[in-house]
Amino acid sequence: MYRRKWIVPFVILVCMSLLAACRPTAAPTVPPASPSPAAPATAAPTAAQPAQIPQGGTIIVGLQAEPTSLDSVQISDYNSHRASYNIFDRLLEFKDESTEVEPGLAESWEISDDGLVYTLHLRKGIKFHDGTDFNAEAVKFNLERQFDPNHPYHDTGEFPYAEFTWGMVDKVEVVDEYTVNITLKEIFAPFLNHLAMHPASIGSPEAIKKLGRDFSLQPVGTGPFKFVSWTPGVEVVLEKNPDYWGKPPNIDRVIFRPIIEDQSRLTELEAGGVNFIVNIPPDELARLKQDPRFTVVEQPGMHTWWVAFNHTRDPYKDTRVRQAMNYAVNKQAIVDNILKGTGLLAINPLPPVVWSYTDDLQRYDYNPEKAKQLLAEAGYPNGFSCVFWVPESGSGMQQPVAMGTAIQADLKAVGIDCKIETFEWGTYLDKVIVPPEKAEYDLMEMSWIGDNGDPDNHLYILLSGEQWPPAGFNMGYYKNEQVDALLREARTTLDRAKRTELYIQAQKLIAQDPPWITIDHETQIVVMDKKIKNFKLHPTGPFRFQNVWIEP
Repeated sequence: MYRRKWIVPFVILVCMSLLAACRPTAAPTVPPASPSPAAPATAAPTAAQPAQIPQGGTIIVGLQAEPTSLDSVQISDYNSHRASYNIFDRLLEFKDESTEVEPGLAESWEISDDGLVYTLHLRKGIKFHDGTDFNAEAVKFNLERQFDPNHPYHDTGEFPYAEFTWGMVDKVEVVDEYTVNITLKEIFAPFLNHLAMHPASIGSPEAIKKLGRDFSLQPVGTGPFKFVSWTPGVEVVLEKNPDYWGKPPNIDRVIFRPIIEDQSRLTELEAGGVNFIVNIPPDELARLKQDPRFTVVEQPGMHTWWVAFNHTRDPYKDTRVRQAMNYAVNKQAIVDNILKGTGLLAINPLPPVVWSYTDDLQRYDYNPEKAKQLLAEAGYPNGFSCVFWVPESGSGMQQPVAMGTAIQADLKAVGIDCKIETFEWGTYLDKVIVPPEKAEYDLMEMSWIGDNGDPDNHLYILLSGEQWPPAGFNMGYYKNEQVDALLREARTTLDRAKRTELYIQAQKLIAQDPPWITIDHETQIVVMDKKIKNFKLHPTGPFRFQNVWIEP
């Protein structure tokens, strides 16, 4: 997701200790996806769980930007995902620190021998925060609201992930009060993981009917925390759900505050205005690790940061121009001097922690003379001018202005004169997630954090010719027929070894025909008050606060 992710795009999960012993059931002919080999998080040593876990207290999170929605099925950015995540439960959940699925609102499931019908057995006795019942009809309502344009409540929101998450679904049927059948149009290898993504969050149908589009401002789920208030530009407040069907949270409330400027966010942490922050200024990280007041938690992320070309415009239709611009940018200098090691140099749109990743492909090490040569071959010996869009901040965007300025200078050195235009994050997303005829940029910055640990969630959703907005998050409008064929075959193939082979072929073709200037893979980092205990980062990026406690 922009992530995210939304970073995308977009692209996304409360893990209940109550369920730790549960295991899903599935037909042996259709195995569930394996977890991604994400490296574990690192942090200061956590004290052993006390015999009596302390109760109460508030976590105040300093976010990088204002959420754009709190309806989890509508979000396409990290800040919104983090603020809304704990309000909802999903049909399945990802395990702690993993993208392996486990039971969620569905306590078990079966898959038909032909791999097309997923039967979900739902938990009984669960209530939404408004007191209405969770059941099979609620699941059908939530899914069809997103992907069926004829659904009576489809017009209550915008659903940027609907086509990607549910486009393979033929129908959703209620078998009985607590059983749902989801029938696919064709075999789709990552589908179980899709049932743990944020579009599989289940909201109260009655609240959606009552509130309409305002449901995004006043969400009602079944999750461990309940929505209290949203004061735009100030804070989102959630409180403990004491009637939660699983283990109720230990803390009383979580507050999310948008603090756009990184240094201001750090200042608020050190002054005690917040006690949990993201996007730490890289220059400050070493000092914070030595400060006894704080805990630093880090984890290699399923993240990629890039500059997209608008492939519908000249000269970016020419592969040589895109290759030249990749050679022109000193990516290692950005990682070393701006990100200070908080990111890993990227040579591939796919992060190294996602299975099927390969580094055996064409690379674009810093070589401005090679860049000039390719520009001349393409008919631009004197370069050209361009419009370069940059967000002021944003989920997963690291240091967007500083990074953009460095890229602008490197391109200028080979004759490409780019004018930077900056935008507030919400405005930026509205302007870049648009059909190609509405795109007004030449270059634009973006990042993505994977939603489910499957290569499909990076390569297909971001680079398939079938995923141009509004259908998906291929915001540069890249299209390569050979890549499309490989990605299509990989998502409809169940054999993991065969899928890996297909994704490696796709990565090699993408490297030869670069859709982006790919810069780095960010390390997930949060800094929090030392009294906050048992917090664990998740590869998909949301903050799970259900099992966290605060020492008195």
